[in-house]
Amino acid sequence: MTEKTNNLSRVLRRRSKQEFLVIGLGRFGSSLARALIDNGHDVLAIDTDMRTVERRAAELPHVVQLDSTNIDALREIGADHFDTAVVCIGTDFESNLMTTVALRKLGVGHVITKVRTRTQKEILLQVGADQVILPEHEAGVRLAKRLSASDMVDFIEIGGDVCAVEMGVPTRYVGQTLAQADLRRKYGLTVIAIHRGDDVLVNPSADTQILQDDELLMIGRIEDAERFSD
Repeated sequence: MTEKTNNLSRVLRRRSKQEFLVIGLGRFGSSLARALIDNGHDVLAIDTDMRTVERRAAELPHVVQLDSTNIDALREIGADHFDTAVVCIGTDFESNLMTTVALRKLGVGHVITKVRTRTQKEILLQVGADQVILPEHEAGVRLAKRLSASDMVDFIEIGGDVCAVEMGVPTRYVGQTLAQADLRRKYGLTVIAIHRGDDVLVNPSADTQILQDDELLMIGRIEDAERFSD
């Protein structure tokens, strides 16, 4: 390990904030690291691939290239001093497993691992992972709860937090025109079609009146659609 890495390890061991190891910098791992940093936590991000480390260095303040299955390498960066380690190695289950075991041997306080199948989840729980997540499965469960708890009829993710959502009309907007409802200004939602019985009104005009049983197809953020539903 370089002196720079050792200095980085000492900085991240300060106890003023929660400190996280994020291991594996694919889409999930890098998004998680950025979100933790945005919420004021210290994050040391790790990946075995130098090209990935170089790409992520522009957006993450502390990134190290090392083999996380090597317990000595983890010890050198002070992995045992971190509050939580999140193993985000999704495509190489053997490396995921060996990394989880190494972190447990080092005594990391809380070890969370990301897996792709229920069988992998059971294995990692057996070797000592504190928590195992299946992101795709859990995202589906969250969406099901959203659809069940609101007026949402259908939902398609477009990219990032933007979606196309079809939903019923809250009572307070029945009888208003689209211009009066002003959903774009109030919620950031753009109505691109209205399902009305067997008909579909595509690109409805601003003076189109909203009826009781209409279903609005809108583009916007899922959080804003939920606010509209509430």
